[in-house]
Amino acid sequence: MRNPMIVTLLNLRGNGRASVYTEPLWGLSMMLVLPYASVFMLALGVGDTQIGLLATIAMLSQVVFGLLSGVITDKLGRRMTTAVFDIIAWAIPCLIWAFAQNFWWFLVASIINGAWQVTQNSWDCLLVEDVERSEIPKVYSLVKVAAEFSALFAPIAALLVSSLGLELAVRILYLNAFLIMSVKIWLLYRYTTETATGRVRMEQTRGVSIWKSLSEYRGVLGLIIHSRGTLFSLTIAAIVGAVTLVNGTFWQVVINQRLGVPDALLPFFPMVRSLLSVLFFFTLIPLLTHTRHLKSPTLIGFGVYLAGQLLLVGIPAADGAAGPTTYALLAVCLLLDAFGGGILFMLAESLVALHVDRHERSRVMAIQRTCVMLVTAPFGWISGWLSGMDRSWPFLLTSGLLALGLAVAGLFWVTTHAETEDEPAPSA
Repeated sequence: MRNPMIVTLLNLRGNGRASVYTEPLWGLSMMLVLPYASVFMLALGVGDTQIGLLATIAMLSQVVFGLLSGVITDKLGRRMTTAVFDIIAWAIPCLIWAFAQNFWWFLVASIINGAWQVTQNSWDCLLVEDVERSEIPKVYSLVKVAAEFSALFAPIAALLVSSLGLELAVRILYLNAFLIMSVKIWLLYRYTTETATGRVRMEQTRGVSIWKSLSEYRGVLGLIIHSRGTLFSLTIAAIVGAVTLVNGTFWQVVINQRLGVPDALLPFFPMVRSLLSVLFFFTLIPLLTHTRHLKSPTLIGFGVYLAGQLLLVGIPAADGAAGPTTYALLAVCLLLDAFGGGILFMLAESLVALHVDRHERSRVMAIQRTCVMLVTAPFGWISGWLSGMDRSWPFLLTSGLLALGLAVAGLFWVTTHAETEDEPAPSA
């Protein structure tokens, strides 16, 4: 029997195909440099607390752009919004990061980079609005897989760092990210069309001011408040988002500064994690999510991810360079994180998409993302404060969050629309 992921990949058409097929370019650009982002800031004299503060400021910027994202997406259309705000959110900040000298450069880039919340909304709409609802979890899995395949090119970054030094190599990688992201933006715009829902919303908002559209959020907010499923999916997304924020900011810092992993080896850890994620997405994860009943996979994801974070905290600090035992334990951490983080990313996105009101997708998702970011924003500063005292403490925080997610998913699960479609109709 053919793998369901491969079947979905081959059968994708239109916007879904263009969105998924261009996603590996994200990995060839930003994923090459992200493993070095925090360490690069440390090398330029930015402290742990300042790094955490930048993460929080970036999140607050995303809150503002996230609130505007639904209005902008409806006004300009999914396709145009994605192109314009990808340039603003990624191409421009990459140039700033490439020439950054101190905290203030990173601050400006972080604020501008917050505009990616606009394109995240429009891109999500472009991705799923013309896709069958039953295929949405598989499509998000493919997006994750496409991004992870870029890990195969991580040795390029390691070679640059080992031969040119950390600072110069990272500047080159940011310039590479600028070029590759520009190509990705053009290809996605070239091979997509406006969605059916997007055309309707563009016509409905023609001649309507942005401020009037924002005032209509009150009615959209009511849709969210009165939907138990939407509130539940928002809670799960907020927990996963906070854990992702902390890990993305401080995972490389803890293995470099506390566990003694040298700079040149840093990109190999995301590479291994990514390759393991791809393996899981084509083997174990489809087996767990082959039905539309997603509660058990969600519980398993939280439990496995929690085990990985606790193990990372438990690895003894190194006096000098990391030894064989440290690398062996980090390998287990990567295995657990690859599965737990991978399945939770897919499920958190899928739950939000499955619970959302179909006719108000862009505005509802804008408010949802704003709420999630408001909740997760403080965790950047908090984790930076904790890291300044002990670099393992941010991962005690993520462990607590994952334990909370496990409890929420276990006690307050709300069945999705897709799950109810699987249930037999009651007899007369």
